[in-house]
Amino acid sequence: MTRYLLLIFCFFTFSVAGQSQNNIDVLHYKYTIELNDENDTIYGRADITVKFLESSNRLEFNLVQPDKRGKAMSIVNIIGPNAKNALADPGLRKCQIDLSKKTAVNDTATYTIIYKGIPEDGLIISKNKYGKRTFFADNWPDRGHNWIPCKEDPADKASVEFIVTAPQHYQVVSNGIQIEETNLADSKKRTHWREDVPISTKVMVIGVADFAVNLSGTINDCIPVYSWVYPEDRDKGFYDYAQAAEILPWFIKNVGPYAYKKLANVQSKTRFGGLENANTIFYSEHSVNGNRQSESLMVHEIAHQWFGNYATEKSFAHLWLSEGFATSMTILYMENKYGKDTAIAMLKEDREQVIDFGKRNELPVVNNTKDYMTLLNANSYQKGGWVLHMLRSELGDSLFWKSIQLYYSTYGGSVADTDDLRKVFEKVSGKDLKQFFQQWLFTAANPNLKINWNYNASSKKLNITTEQLQKGEAFQFPLEFAFSTGKGKPSLQKIAISKKSETFTLTLDTKPESIVADPNISLLFEGTVSEIK
Repeated sequence: MTRYLLLIFCFFTFSVAGQSQNNIDVLHYKYTIELNDENDTIYGRADITVKFLESSNRLEFNLVQPDKRGKAMSIVNIIGPNAKNALADPGLRKCQIDLSKKTAVNDTATYTIIYKGIPEDGLIISKNKYGKRTFFADNWPDRGHNWIPCKEDPADKASVEFIVTAPQHYQVVSNGIQIEETNLADSKKRTHWREDVPISTKVMVIGVADFAVNLSGTINDCIPVYSWVYPEDRDKGFYDYAQAAEILPWFIKNVGPYAYKKLANVQSKTRFGGLENANTIFYSEHSVNGNRQSESLMVHEIAHQWFGNYATEKSFAHLWLSEGFATSMTILYMENKYGKDTAIAMLKEDREQVIDFGKRNELPVVNNTKDYMTLLNANSYQKGGWVLHMLRSELGDSLFWKSIQLYYSTYGGSVADTDDLRKVFEKVSGKDLKQFFQQWLFTAANPNLKINWNYNASSKKLNITTEQLQKGEAFQFPLEFAFSTGKGKPSLQKIAISKKSETFTLTLDTKPESIVADPNISLLFEGTVSEIK
């Protein structure tokens, strides 16, 4: 890579984007990255094409600030139309590019940033479990700035290409399709991948390692599904990851078209169990075992290709639109494959996790925290999944799936928030769902029910008293009861709950031997049912 005498040190922030980021829409990233085996220094060139959303004489990109060990990206040069100089502001921890001429609205321009350094995070340079050197990007949620200049906002989606030069013994995988692999002098190799579908920086990725690669299958004669695993795990990995070719068609059938031109499932050094990089999913290096124990994990990450990657949350506050959807879709897939009992067992386990989390954390699902890693919790995942399950229970399968499909077709390739989803469900169902969404997603509580009952044999009346013990206002929901008399199947009846405390009177010919609340596992709640004698 060409070296420059001019050295500009700019330290960028990973926190909230400044105003100078809000004035641009990134259209395309072209990253040229050089890696080596002698040290962990990377040499990079970022060609970033932007559209100005307002007239401006300044713009900024996120890149890393140095840590105490000096790991950071140093800017060597910045080139672009009217680029006058780069301003470092350590106090605000951002780098701004001043322009000599003010832009007009909708102007487009490409800015080139030449940089180098040792990544503190984001690009994980380490050894795999077999002691071999590897390079794996791990951008989620806002860690890409540690190794690539970018606008780190999930709502700012752009096409991207990675041109990676590395020693020839490595293979490179990335988003999109491979358009070049060329051996160079000095035992180096250049590999070029390009993704034309706009994606968020959180799911942009490269993986550079010694890989064994297998074509697991081709879906609809046009979507190849690949497995990329360590050579030492070749047989087990190919067997485990081949499940992806079985999973993908279910989503295409039930949700909508797959947005990308390939799907690669990659054994990696990600810090997560799985990371849903667009069409290039990274799994923990320990996900391979030869017995397909990671099936539900694979379903979850593949679900993200629809929810999170193509239909993307407007901000991390609405992360449940990614993680809750992936959780729900995993249960629905497992129900389709293994039966309803499997789904019920998963729902019960998830409900317990939600209730436990809620007792320790009084937080709503839609959460505006800037500490994004804390959003990886039972609210975003299990409670979000339960919200979708309750919508399915309330509306029925037909309206539920029509709503899911309409949401995906409307916001695929774009971004959405929770109100956008609500409006889709309201449009399809014809129901007012404001109360439902408010209490389950914007309220920091879950229903805690104390249910008492007694039976009057002479009048044949069953009295049921419900008391909501949770803090705050009363939840409103239908609650189904199963009344067992010991003869035949239990009878079922739904009661509309709307107050903190209320009593309902039903007519039953025989005193029930037992009463079960929510026998079909349709409601997110905790509670007790007791007979008052």
